[in-house]
Amino acid sequence: MTWTSDRPAEEAPISLLGWLRVAVRGLCLAALVFGGLFVLLALRLAERPLFGLRRPWTPYITQFVCRGAFYILGIKHETEGAQMTTAGAIVANHSSWLDIFALNARKRVYFVSKSEVASWPGIGWLARATGTVFIRRDPRDAKIQQDIFEARLLVGHKLLFFPEGTSTDGLRLLPFKPTLFQAFFADPLRERLAVQPVTVVYEAPKGEEDRFYGWWGDMAFGPHLLKTLSAPRGGEVRIKYHRPLAVADFQDRKALAKAAEVAVRDGLPKEKLTAGKAYDKALGPLS
Repeated sequence: MTWTSDRPAEEAPISLLGWLRVAVRGLCLAALVFGGLFVLLALRLAERPLFGLRRPWTPYITQFVCRGAFYILGIKHETEGAQMTTAGAIVANHSSWLDIFALNARKRVYFVSKSEVASWPGIGWLARATGTVFIRRDPRDAKIQQDIFEARLLVGHKLLFFPEGTSTDGLRLLPFKPTLFQAFFADPLRERLAVQPVTVVYEAPKGEEDRFYGWWGDMAFGPHLLKTLSAPRGGEVRIKYHRPLAVADFQDRKALAKAAEVAVRDGLPKEKLTAGKAYDKALGPLS
């Protein structure tokens, strides 16, 4: 499923000064990302045989790169609430490719992503290097995926899911799909794990539309990256950590998914949800 809007995001032409910002920021970002990737892969050569699935060193490289990316882009990054320290998983709303940087910048997490991402140029390479778990949306793979989740969670990895199943414009929250929550109810995990809901909130740069950082539907990555790099001023992203939900406190995956959805929705500012409803009313139904 892919969420899309009847009205595309506003795309203003990039000025000469904007292209200069693209060049400077783009070169700095590329040096940071690919330089960090080189260091990460070099460390992983020693980390893998010594620690196997455990990654005691390389996640710090990922965090450094992600924090630096927001500095280069001029986007303010803030967090609220306490991060979960016990074993478990993270679930969050999904608005943009920037979510990957935003959620990695403050917490050591490993993303769960659709298998197609592994073949994407650039993003796919980074995802594989940072330990992303790739899954196919095929019921026949459910047992294999559950085994993978169990192995990663039992060694202390905090897996991060986007239960909406798609990204949006950041002005709404789609119902959480309960399918992936089933893995938390396996016998080795249910009594040990908690799930922490996290809300990601973007504020657009001054003078830009609310959906500036949103990346959805069939929007291409390249133009969205150029728009972000060329912006004369950056916006802000806030990560809100909510109270962890003990898996053992819930009867089944649907109840847990609903509780997590409610927590994430409560973290979205009312004005964001109101703006989303205004778009829906003014532009017609969104699919």
